[in-house]
Amino acid sequence: MKISFTKPDGITEEEYLELGKKVQNSPWRQSYHIQPVTGLLNDPNGLAWYNGYYHLFYQWFPFGPVHGTKYWYHLRSKDLIIWEDLGIGLAPDQSFDSHGVYSGSSIKKDGLLYLLYTGNHRDDDWVRHSSQCLAVMDQEGRIRKETSPLIQEPPEGITEHFRDPKVWKGKNGYLMITGAQTIAQTGTALIYQSSDLKKWKYRGELTVPWKSKAYMWECPDYFEADGSGILMMCPQGMETEESGNSNIYESGYLIGSPMDEETLIFDGNRYEKLDYGFDFYAPQTFLDSLGRRILFGWMGLPEISYPTDRYGWAHCLTIPRELTIAEGRIRQNPVKEMELLRSEPVCETILMEDESYQDVRFYGRHYELMVQIINQTAGIFEMRVRQNKQEQTTIRYSGKDQMICVDRSASGEVFAKDYGSFRKARLKNGLRELRIFSDESSLEIFVNQGEVCFSLRIFPKESGVETVFTAREGSVKATIQKWNLKV
Repeated sequence: MKISFTKPDGITEEEYLELGKKVQNSPWRQSYHIQPVTGLLNDPNGLAWYNGYYHLFYQWFPFGPVHGTKYWYHLRSKDLIIWEDLGIGLAPDQSFDSHGVYSGSSIKKDGLLYLLYTGNHRDDDWVRHSSQCLAVMDQEGRIRKETSPLIQEPPEGITEHFRDPKVWKGKNGYLMITGAQTIAQTGTALIYQSSDLKKWKYRGELTVPWKSKAYMWECPDYFEADGSGILMMCPQGMETEESGNSNIYESGYLIGSPMDEETLIFDGNRYEKLDYGFDFYAPQTFLDSLGRRILFGWMGLPEISYPTDRYGWAHCLTIPRELTIAEGRIRQNPVKEMELLRSEPVCETILMEDESYQDVRFYGRHYELMVQIINQTAGIFEMRVRQNKQEQTTIRYSGKDQMICVDRSASGEVFAKDYGSFRKARLKNGLRELRIFSDESSLEIFVNQGEVCFSLRIFPKESGVETVFTAREGSVKATIQKWNLKV
């Protein structure tokens, strides 16, 4: 992806291009993931299919890998694979968003794309003031901001942690959900209603039976599919089930009956993780022209330093995933368009009994790998990927307790030590399939056609390419397919 000549204020074009060269020459740059041209990328925003293109914005701070004053950076694509760089979409150039154009969503109306976002402003005493704002993009790609916020301030009883509007068409007009924090410092979601996307009426807090110790609900996303209502969110301050091996913040969802738009009651009571990996946050979904519910997530986390920081950039987005509902849970799978990146496949059926198997045809760095289990009696089935003499990432399945574990303790340069090196999930009916997307500095692992997902960044000090399969305490018969991905 070429660096756009739409540069941020406060830097000359020459300085900006020099910064871009430093980033491009750094190690661990991804080959097929969306990543920042310079600086820091975080939340995906404003996702839409509009005027013949997929549109994606991401939160961006241009001058380094820190959470400074945020912009929205704009990309578009015909196929979710090849992205055109359109440069800065929204800049912090108004008094109400002077300290950041924060996260938000989009919706189509009357041939225009409405971009709703949170404006962040700090006064002379550095006190935060949050408002919900609007910009409108026309079919020529011109974006114009409204000159004042749509919602000037949080309602009574809510702190200035009031952000991330997601908008959809309800039964009686448009609805907006925002993440929020009460003055008692508990997380919540607020609902607003509008007939024209410009004048909004506060309806109240969303009522849910689920209770947690979360002190803020970030990035809420509500949608309906297969007769169910789904509320996605990033609850900050969640209690964790395994201290020392859990994320600083996580992303999850509640699923239940569709929200009652009159009473604002949503009966989802069982919280599920969206992703069991180390690096996944702030997901957002949208419907495309085919009726698919597509998700992008930020493959990173706040308040953590990453090895790429010293090279002037940080983070990437996940590959696009299609969401479906099965057995009362979300399943995530790569969109079919990812197959456009495939080269000719390599395929082999193997049988291992208390032994290991490796073949140079299954080595690589930028690839898709599919393992389909035909039969397993082994107590342990293990894969070591991106291996070199000293480093590897291990995927281990225990047949005894049907637990799958990802271990990045030896994946490369160590970071985020306080949050552990293992992530695990229990599978409902054993291991049947693993689908792995490897890029220069990431792995995305889809288990049993999206029953469980693990997203993680890895930073090998040497170029690890080996793949090793091992069966212990019995046998494993499996078919392995691999495609190198065109970059």
